Amino acid sequence: MTETSTRTPRRSLGGQRRVSEKLILVSLFVCGAISIATTIGIIYELGKESLLFFQDPQVSFWEYITGTIWQPQAGSFGIWPLILGTMLITVIALTVAIPIGLASAIYLSEYASPRVRGFFKPALEVLVGIPTVVFGFFAVTFMTPILRDIFGADVVGFFNVLSAGIVVGILIIPLVSSLSEDALSAVPDSLRQAAYGLGASKLEVSLRVVVPAALSGIAAGIVIAMSRAVGETMVVTLASGAAPRNFVLGQDPWSYILSPFEFGQAMTGYIVITASGDLSYNTIDYNSIFAIGLTLFLMTLGLNSLSRRIVDRYRQEYE
Repeated sequence: MTETSTRTPRRSLGGQRRVSEKLILVSLFVCGAISIATTIGIIYELGKESLLFFQDPQVSFWEYITGTIWQPQAGSFGIWPLILGTMLITVIALTVAIPIGLASAIYLSEYASPRVRGFFKPALEVLVGIPTVVFGFFAVTFMTPILRDIFGADVVGFFNVLSAGIVVGILIIPLVSSLSEDALSAVPDSLRQAAYGLGASKLEVSLRVVVPAALSGIAAGIVIAMSRAVGETMVVTLASGAAPRNFVLGQDPWSYILSPFEFGQAMTGYIVITASGDLSYNTIDYNSIFAIGLTLFLMTLGLNSLSRRIVDRYRQEYE
């Protein structure tokens, strides 16, 4: 009797699944398949239209990946001026977002009471819900005049990458803060108590114990925020200018090429401005936006892959 009673539950647990469980499994499979199919469709469309661009007699693939002048009307298709504008804005944005976002995450995780955390964390994440076009006008009407007053109107152009980068940095602060706070909160409390037992102060525990233990999650959050900054559209379109920063190798890098006070069209800005114009299908200008879109897609895909590698390599698991 004892053997029979112990086997009966096993047969019931391994029996046929209920209809609701099957529906849940099917719905999960469909959602995953839709995501994969959408990604494949995006790659296919970008690749197909980009191929038309590179097949044009005026376009050289080698010039595209090495050229430093982007002037489609003159037959120059070097992508680096657009990449330069994108990267300058991204670097400035991360310079703003990483210190503020990480400091906010440490405060919310280690210092704030549950009541204060429950108020400030949603308040910080409200920034995510503000339309980016509002941030764009904020950059033009508020941030740029302040920079021109500080550094001089003859130094800072009306359209400049510094203003755009600062506002994009404000835009991605919630990403850095929220993801970093989640990683810090996941660190076991036993590590904190062990450090306190050794005589460490609150600041030493936060910076020397908790932050290194959560480093993989923090780094992944920063890389995701970087991807968000690279793909930002409206702020850079309105604030950084509508002309690419063409340059010649050997030019003084600090006075013009890498200057944050000059204009610099980003890749997303070019796509928006060009696509909003009167373009005919299969023209070189029309096809160029898909080539740039594919380049941007590969950049963000690489950043997301990098974040996964960082998490997998430096993840620390605690019992």
